[in-house]
Amino acid sequence: MAYTPTMNSPFPTPQSTLQPNTAAYESQPLIKPTGFREYDARWLFMGMEPKNKGQSELNLMGVHALGQGLGTLIQEMGLEPTLVTGHDFRSYSSSIKFALISGLVNTGIQVQDIGLAVTPMAYYGQFALGCQAVAMVTASHNENGWTGIKMGVNKPLTFGPVEMQRLKEITLAAAFKPKSGGSYTFVPNFAETYLQHLTQSRKPYTRKIKAIVACGNGTAGFIAPQVLRKLGVDVVELNTDLNHTFPNYNPNPEDLKMLHAMADAVKEHKADIALGFDGDGDRCGVVMDNGHEIYADTLGVLLAQNLAKKHPNAQFVVDVKSTGLYHTDPTLKQLGAQTDYWKTGHSYIKRRVNELKAIAGFEKSGHFFFNQPYGLGYDDALVSAIAVLDMLENNPAHSISQLAGKLAKTWQSPTMSPHCPDEEKYQVLEKIMSHMKNQTHLIGQKIINLNTVNGIRFTVEDGTWGLIRASSNKPELVVVVESPVSEKNRNNMFAEIEKVLAMHPQIGAFNQKLS
Repeated sequence: MAYTPTMNSPFPTPQSTLQPNTAAYESQPLIKPTGFREYDARWLFMGMEPKNKGQSELNLMGVHALGQGLGTLIQEMGLEPTLVTGHDFRSYSSSIKFALISGLVNTGIQVQDIGLAVTPMAYYGQFALGCQAVAMVTASHNENGWTGIKMGVNKPLTFGPVEMQRLKEITLAAAFKPKSGGSYTFVPNFAETYLQHLTQSRKPYTRKIKAIVACGNGTAGFIAPQVLRKLGVDVVELNTDLNHTFPNYNPNPEDLKMLHAMADAVKEHKADIALGFDGDGDRCGVVMDNGHEIYADTLGVLLAQNLAKKHPNAQFVVDVKSTGLYHTDPTLKQLGAQTDYWKTGHSYIKRRVNELKAIAGFEKSGHFFFNQPYGLGYDDALVSAIAVLDMLENNPAHSISQLAGKLAKTWQSPTMSPHCPDEEKYQVLEKIMSHMKNQTHLIGQKIINLNTVNGIRFTVEDGTWGLIRASSNKPELVVVVESPVSEKNRNNMFAEIEKVLAMHPQIGAFNQKLS
């Protein structure tokens, strides 16, 4: 059962005879409980879910209920009842947003709607429009059929597990508190306000930089090329026209298909760099001038070096999926930089950056967080792209591949994600962790460190490590491996992980594997 109201709920009890995609099915709220994730919300939307990928998990009445739940939570927190919202370019996102707004207004929230937006535009709206809360309708890079909402209060923070659990409790119990005073206001031309925020205090680059700007037909295509051109970049657009069917590849800068397309474009146009933006514009991936991708955590090491030169003894935060170079890089050591490894997830890293007053945080998925004077503390792919271009401006004699070539070599994997149902993934992970804690050796070496801050990361004597954790926003596990010694040791570590995963029939196929 996807939605189970209490006896006091104003909603009718779902009827098991009703089937998805019928008129009757929209006569009651539908919300699958597992859609309330650790720090945002994701569901397959009724009528839009891909074939053979499960039944509907959310309908518009369910979104209305969610809006009432969020409005009630904002009241409960004692906050001024103001919220900014926007939506991505998926064909159904606008209708979902308005269903959400109707629930928010019913609970006394004064909503300011910025219309079509990338997620960082909504985050910026909290600052520019003086709103206490944000609710951005987007499923980010998830495949078509998914929808979701990224929410937050106490800017620049977004919801974590405590807030998400309380929202889930209120919504599923229909414990809403209708209240007068709610309102709706549309904010025109906010994209221009956002563009000015990113560019008005900056001079165009003196270095001539040709950049491929790849958006995978996602929402970032309507703003990213404009921003970078205004900064003097020679922009070559790649799949920047908005198309909610994603006809070329999914807009995910971790996806190999997108990276390969970026690499081909770099070579064809003899570009200095390719910048790839995800579906809602809060992550940026990079392909270098030589056509090779650079993983976001390694890119973070370069950015940390660039920032640490201006800010000695700088504090950084990275997630547990990240390379070990942050602790071993001699430049960062010489400049006194300190790096804290923390839980994976944009909400966790964002909070940790804020808590430690770090100058920046880098997540392997491509979420980067820059505090002032470079950013406002939230993840913004355009701020990340500008930081990368600043690094090139500050090193005019070097290409990005030359800068990366100075780093110690490691053999990394992409982020690999075998399917595992949301209802079972955490229990499966607990069993995997128990098994791994009993192991003393892997790839013929002694295990010297187990990190369980987020899943389990195991490191052997030569520094080769592997990680298994549960995805926070999809029905998947997450696997990453790296070796500072050889590709063979990296592959051997992955083979060890495959053996462990094969012990659990709930775990399905990988989205991608080592080539």
